[in-house]
Amino acid sequence: MATDILSALGSGSGINTTQLVEDLVSVQKAPQQNRLDARTEQATAQLSAYGVLKSALADFQSQLTPLADPAIFNAKAINVPTTDLVTFNSLTSEAQAGNYQLEVEQTAASQSLAFNLTETDASQALGQTGTLTFNIGSWDDLATVFTQSSQPSFDVVISDDDSLSDIADKINAADANVLASVISIDGKLQLLVSAESGEDNALQITSDVGGELKNFEYNPPQTTPNPDVTLTQQGKDSIFKLNGLQITRSNNNITDVVPGLDFTLEKADIGTNVGFSISADKSSAQTAIESFVEAYNTLLGVIKPLIGVSTDENNNTVTGGLAKDGTAKNLVRNLGLAISNTVNGLDPLGGFTALAAVGVTTQLDGTLTIDDEQFSKVISENFAQLAGLFGEKKSSSSNYLEINTGSFAAHAVAGEYEVKITQQPAKGYFLADLIPSNTQPITDTIFKINVNGTTSNEITLSGSFNSDQELAAALQSAINSDENLKGINIGVDVTVEGGKLKISSREYGSSSNISFTSDSAEITSVLGIDPANSGVVGENAQGTINGEAAFGTSNILLPAVGSPAYGLNITVDENTTVPGVYTISFSRGLAGDLALFVSTALADGGQIDSKEDLIETEKVNIEVDQEKLDRKMSAYQERLSSQFAAMERIIASLSSTESQLDGLIDRLPFTASN
Repeated sequence: MATDILSALGSGSGINTTQLVEDLVSVQKAPQQNRLDARTEQATAQLSAYGVLKSALADFQSQLTPLADPAIFNAKAINVPTTDLVTFNSLTSEAQAGNYQLEVEQTAASQSLAFNLTETDASQALGQTGTLTFNIGSWDDLATVFTQSSQPSFDVVISDDDSLSDIADKINAADANVLASVISIDGKLQLLVSAESGEDNALQITSDVGGELKNFEYNPPQTTPNPDVTLTQQGKDSIFKLNGLQITRSNNNITDVVPGLDFTLEKADIGTNVGFSISADKSSAQTAIESFVEAYNTLLGVIKPLIGVSTDENNNTVTGGLAKDGTAKNLVRNLGLAISNTVNGLDPLGGFTALAAVGVTTQLDGTLTIDDEQFSKVISENFAQLAGLFGEKKSSSSNYLEINTGSFAAHAVAGEYEVKITQQPAKGYFLADLIPSNTQPITDTIFKINVNGTTSNEITLSGSFNSDQELAAALQSAINSDENLKGINIGVDVTVEGGKLKISSREYGSSSNISFTSDSAEITSVLGIDPANSGVVGENAQGTINGEAAFGTSNILLPAVGSPAYGLNITVDENTTVPGVYTISFSRGLAGDLALFVSTALADGGQIDSKEDLIETEKVNIEVDQEKLDRKMSAYQERLSSQFAAMERIIASLSSTESQLDGLIDRLPFTASN
């Protein structure tokens, strides 16, 4: 029996060509798609892992901040008894350790004046006009002699439509630390005026001649005292003894007796001593170091699963998202080296230079542990040296050089530097050729002064002076009170040197200079200042750092850009020896180095940011490769579909031919049924 080949192929092929094409395309695409999926999965895992790493580093960095501040190693604690005589408000690291005895003899009080008026409505116009002048100073014990202080007087102008409340508002608006309020006593209103506390802040209140404000005056020496005013409280200073030394202040809030200690005197109790002590507070630094160790170990606990292989709770192997990432592994390795190595810039003979020296050691797994015995010994016996290990440390071989860090401190390399000073900084000055005699009066001498390029308004100097020093003080005050100069914090110092007036700028450098202009001949004939003469221009500090020329501006030396010391700045005293060679050293300390390391890693453009940019670029490349693969597979699918469609057409054509041949065979003579 003949084989029917076409039937064997099936009518119209009988093949599901659509499924066949999809299967062929899938087989062709699978290896390439798997590679793209693996790249996508890796990029996503890396980005997620870097997010976790950044968060962990930021948390660790927050624990470094207190350790990097040397103040935590200078913290003080105060031990005070229960007392109602004094309140201790605050204590800073500047306070000196010691034992103290405090006796409060008198608390400060403010002078208070009550003007007993007949008004019953505080908002009703008084119909009085004039000017009240408030002088600030002190009264003698009998309140008969008033001595005005250096504080300026102030005026309050009253119009006829002003009420009692308006007058109080105008006194308060004078911004002279004099307070006024309206109170009601038995249905009658009183104006209560209070000065600052202290006996030298008492008030004398006068009114202008011809004014209508006599009932608001307080001037006891007058023949007929004002019956409408009552001195309700006299101004007094606070008086207290500290360790037997009597001290007087104008108020009860004391901030300048024991540096760093703020306390308030509450009430006097002569003969009663309040004992308190100030001591070093080592607990804050100890806690900060222990927190640092804990934070570092926590950081490692986060990092290790990210860069290595671990097991989950089901004992399944888990590969970290950064296990194959060289950047992350290098970062972690350098962090470990920074922890265990000697701190840069520290003198091995000057104290601790590494964590291990204070009892903090690195274990085999990289974590830190504290040897309690050694650490406790360091805290108790060598506490002062801990600050240099952890925090920033700057030193100089001369008191004439002060080391500071600028806005580019991150660029400075820790270490020791040689500084050679070749030019002292100097201030610009003007020297007058003569001084008037002590008895010669000065009448309306008008001039302008140019200080460091800024010209003053017209300044008028008048008066008689008992000494050259009084004249110098008056001239200095007149110049420094000028609004043009004062507005931009420019000032001068006026001294008497060798029988001459010396007017000096308060700034150093080549932009520091003094000159005068005046149409008044008296400026020369009386003050000895010749406007035709030029002042002496100041000098910038000059020198080298490690043999490389530094940039001098004012009294500051700045290292050359890109040099190892770049980021430091050196303040040079005008009395520095020239030429003079000095040594300075700089160290950020362990906490400072670690903080810089972490901030650099986390910064825009840093290691992590750059790596994340590369991963994002990789994700974009994956998307491009995915599009290319999809287009390639679409074309392949179309080609297969076209080929199978052509096959179907051929098979269909063959099927049609088969039918024709079947009819023809049946009619052939030799195939007839007969």
